[in-house]
Amino acid sequence: MAIVPSDIPIGALTVAREAAEAAGRMAIAYFRHGSPTTAGIDYKHGGSPVTEADLLVDAFLRERLMNAAPDFGWLSEETADAPARLNKRHVWVVDPIDGTKSFARGDPDWTIAVGLVRDGAPLAGFVYAPVTDEMFEAIPGRPALLNGHPIAVSRRAALAGARIAGPRPVLDALHASGAGIERAARIHSLALRIVRVADGTLDGGVAANGPHDWDLAAAHAILMAAGGVMLTAEGETPLYNRRSTRHDAVAMAGPELVEPLAAALGRRERSRS
Repeated sequence: MAIVPSDIPIGALTVAREAAEAAGRMAIAYFRHGSPTTAGIDYKHGGSPVTEADLLVDAFLRERLMNAAPDFGWLSEETADAPARLNKRHVWVVDPIDGTKSFARGDPDWTIAVGLVRDGAPLAGFVYAPVTDEMFEAIPGRPALLNGHPIAVSRRAALAGARIAGPRPVLDALHASGAGIERAARIHSLALRIVRVADGTLDGGVAANGPHDWDLAAAHAILMAAGGVMLTAEGETPLYNRRSTRHDAVAMAGPELVEPLAAALGRRERSRS
């Protein structure tokens, strides 16, 4: 039986899981496999797209999650940040559609990511891939699950031959360094990339400098519950709900592979600076 901490409102994590699935059904109504979305598209400062579906999902999730736990903080890619979250022990960290570009052009690798952090650390996570109907989840006291079945990270310990996913320039640099990795196909949703490490499909993954809390937190909780580890290129564990939501480059893998992978990523990052 799951051991839900007493300071989590009864039923809040069940609501979060159900809301993530419902949000996926809401978003997929605007999705066209191999074709542009039917949702209206706008562009944020800097040029990244945001669709009508992103905003609808964001509003839906905020209503459901904040009703389930009114005293928790809120942080979402599609909601204006409010400093009040910094004074909260518990914060919902949400990416309404992680992989908006993929969603908008009709590629399947996008997800709904709902995380809960406590004191800056991942506590629970739900990452739903609507196109493949896959729910990855982690709650305290239980193993990580994929559609109700336990998952675990790869036990590979050496970089040579390890199947690693990430941005192509980063993988090319790691490969050129002599690490001997196998470059896996790009997974555009970072949350999905991380949970593919959690379920052992990938031996490891990397993300270039600049991911935000909402890209990482939900999937990080699932990775940890599956026996995996996430480290920055400097070998530190990411912390959440800080004033800045941005993170350095990160590596994720099983406990034996993650340190050499993070070290190789760190060398790549330092060579670029």
